[in-house]
Amino acid sequence: MRRSWTLSRTDEFMEFAAGRAGHLHRSACLLTSGDTHLAEDLVQETLSRMYTLWGRMSRIDNPAAYAQTVLVRTFLTHRRRYSAAERPLAELPDGPPLHGADDPALRLALLQALRELPPKDRAVVVLRYWEDRSVEETADAMNVSSAAVRSRSSRALAKLRERLGGSLAELTTPA
Repeated sequence: MRRSWTLSRTDEFMEFAAGRAGHLHRSACLLTSGDTHLAEDLVQETLSRMYTLWGRMSRIDNPAAYAQTVLVRTFLTHRRRYSAAERPLAELPDGPPLHGADDPALRLALLQALRELPPKDRAVVVLRYWEDRSVEETADAMNVSSAAVRSRSSRALAKLRERLGGSLAELTTPA
C-alpha cells in the first residue's frame, strides 16, 4: 500500500517539476545575470528541496510561489557561501537566449547591469519586476522587512538607470 502512495507522490511531483522547471530556470538566469550553468544548478537544488517537502505540500497554499521562494533563498545562500572564492568574468559567456528577449544587445546590456548589482538587490529586482510580486511577497521570499524591499528596490533601480542611462535608449530605439 505504501509503495503506491510513493509512486503517486513521485508522479505528482514529476508533473509539478516539469510544469515549473522552465519558469524557475528563466528566473534563475536573471538572478545569476545570465550564468545558465549556475541557473541550472539552482533549479536542480530548488527542485530537490521541493521534493523533500512534497509530502507536506498540502499545508502550502501555492506550491509554485513557494518554489520561487526556495529558488531565491537558494540563490542568496549560494552567493553568501561562494562570494569570497568566485570572481566575475569581464565578458558574459555565450549561452542560450532568455525567452522573450528579441534584441541580443539589449539582453546583454540588461544582464550586465543586473550582474553589477549586489545579489540581494538583484533578487529584489527579479522578484518585484520579473516575477511581478508585491513588496510583501518579495519581503517574505527574501525573509526581510517590507521597508528593506522598498529601499533595496529604489536603490537597485537607481543603479540600473545610472548604468544603463543613454545606452538603454540607444538599444531600444528601432534601427
